[in-house]
Amino acid sequence: MKRLITSLWLITLIAVTAMAQTSFSVQAPQRVRQGQKFAVTYRLSNGDDPSALRVPEIKGCRLLFGPAQSTRQSYQIVNGKSSSSSSIDYTYTYAAGDPGTYTIPEASISSGGKTYRSKAVQFTVVDDPNAGQQQGQTYGRQQVDIDDITTQSSQRPVNADDVIVRIILGRDKVYEQQPVECTIKLYTKYNISSFRPTIQPSFDGCLIEELDVRPALNEVERYKGQDYYTAVLKRCILFPQKSGKITINSGNYDMSVIQYEQVNMGFVTMRNPVERDIQVTSNSATLNVTPLPSPAPDGFNGAVGDFKIDSRIVGNSFRTNDPATLIYTITGTGNIKYLKEPAIDFPSEFEQYTPKAETDTRVSGSNVSGTMTIEYTFVPTTTGDFTIGADKFVYFDPATGRYNTLTTPSYPIHVVKGTSTPVSDRERKDIETKNTDIRHIKMGDLDQSHNHTIVAYAWWYWALYLLLVVALIAAVAAYGRHARAAADVAGRRNARANKTARRRLAAAKTLLDKGDTAKFHEELLRALWGYLGDKLRLNASQLTRASVAANLTESFGEQGAKAADEFTAVIDACEMARYTPVEADAPRQLYERATEAINALERLKA
Repeated sequence: MKRLITSLWLITLIAVTAMAQTSFSVQAPQRVRQGQKFAVTYRLSNGDDPSALRVPEIKGCRLLFGPAQSTRQSYQIVNGKSSSSSSIDYTYTYAAGDPGTYTIPEASISSGGKTYRSKAVQFTVVDDPNAGQQQGQTYGRQQVDIDDITTQSSQRPVNADDVIVRIILGRDKVYEQQPVECTIKLYTKYNISSFRPTIQPSFDGCLIEELDVRPALNEVERYKGQDYYTAVLKRCILFPQKSGKITINSGNYDMSVIQYEQVNMGFVTMRNPVERDIQVTSNSATLNVTPLPSPAPDGFNGAVGDFKIDSRIVGNSFRTNDPATLIYTITGTGNIKYLKEPAIDFPSEFEQYTPKAETDTRVSGSNVSGTMTIEYTFVPTTTGDFTIGADKFVYFDPATGRYNTLTTPSYPIHVVKGTSTPVSDRERKDIETKNTDIRHIKMGDLDQSHNHTIVAYAWWYWALYLLLVVALIAAVAAYGRHARAAADVAGRRNARANKTARRRLAAAKTLLDKGDTAKFHEELLRALWGYLGDKLRLNASQLTRASVAANLTESFGEQGAKAADEFTAVIDACEMARYTPVEADAPRQLYERATEAINALERLKA
């Protein structure tokens, strides 16, 4: 019986192996340094009786040894279904030649009566700036190479210059309100498996215009003589609001980098990836802000940049009580998004409405350009000739260091009587006279009533009086509660925490349905942190993971501690998803976890 089972198992294994697809591929680094050793591995997957391996030479590179052969086989049964795979690796070791681009030609091998060929691939040899230094350096002194895993050993520590978060300013000296580009960028010599910010970057003293970025380690950049993988974590435009030195911190980050440990397999030495947790502490950059020249001229309202203005009146005929519009347009580059509406000199005989302003901006390098359009609606109330005064727009130009003044023309307006003009004085007197004249005397039986009962004797009079007294007392009590609630700012924040969170979650759900996962994670983080701040009555500066855990534990005991752990887990997962690839259904699961965390906290009672 055992022989029968063994035979059936072998037959199944042979059949599954035969069904597996055979392939022949090549693996090689994309970049190596001049004189560096590198490996080229040819892999035959699911082959049968391989023979006649032909590997052409790589012109310009020297073969050191090879091939080193290794074999792998696996077999598994999942849900009653069996599968197996096998592979044979042939590894050749070369020494890189002069800098340039090289081609690894096609290689061929015979398996199962068929010939399989690998694809030709290219790699680049770069200049080694340390080629003249002495060899035999130890791990502590040898630089980590992004393309050489032999230098990324788990036996060596991760040095401060191996993983860096830099702040890059478009310029380091500006005037107040002058826009400056700020980029926070990750530089790493290792691949990163997880990334989580613990302290967010700070921009104290500046207004911020954030720009969309999609962090990805897909570029190589040379910094201080070394190569790094790079990813842009944050990019924004800063508008300094005060003069002096402003320090910008990059924030703190917890991350896991991939190193390799050496495993001796007998004839073959393997390198297995292992994770190492590290912390990247904040570094900073200083922005020198020069104050605007003093004294500022009359009419200056904080505009800094290079601007042009234009204005126009809609229509050419004006009637009393008919609305008209003056359109004022500001175009240019600078802090246009934060400009105030100019005050137009309208005649006192005109009624004015609140101006309607719309701003359309775009970022070009370190500058913000755009157009601000303001619509002034006014209503003439009197006939006659009037003038809308000329306006003076003053702005500071950082390029010249001077204030410039622009003016718009004045507009003479002739107003005629409209169809809906107010009643004249004569017409008003005629109406008053008619209302005081002797009325028509009616004749005949008028069926007049002679009942002169005093109202105070009626029962409904006192019932109505009592009802009014009760309503007055209720109104006073309601007003008192409203006044106390208005004075209790923290209480009002707590009361509307759930409602505000629902509104923000709805906005995040809309972004999720549109497939905009980057903005979805950003809006979900804003909803969670905003809800915790309102619920726990904490300011933004006091809102940390530790303060949330302490407040929830103090208010709700062990249940509060569990709620804090769940909120922390959801926030960490959301922040991780902003910088690392995620599964397709992960954002929706994250949204459901956030909703359930808020619902669970709302159900808790102190």
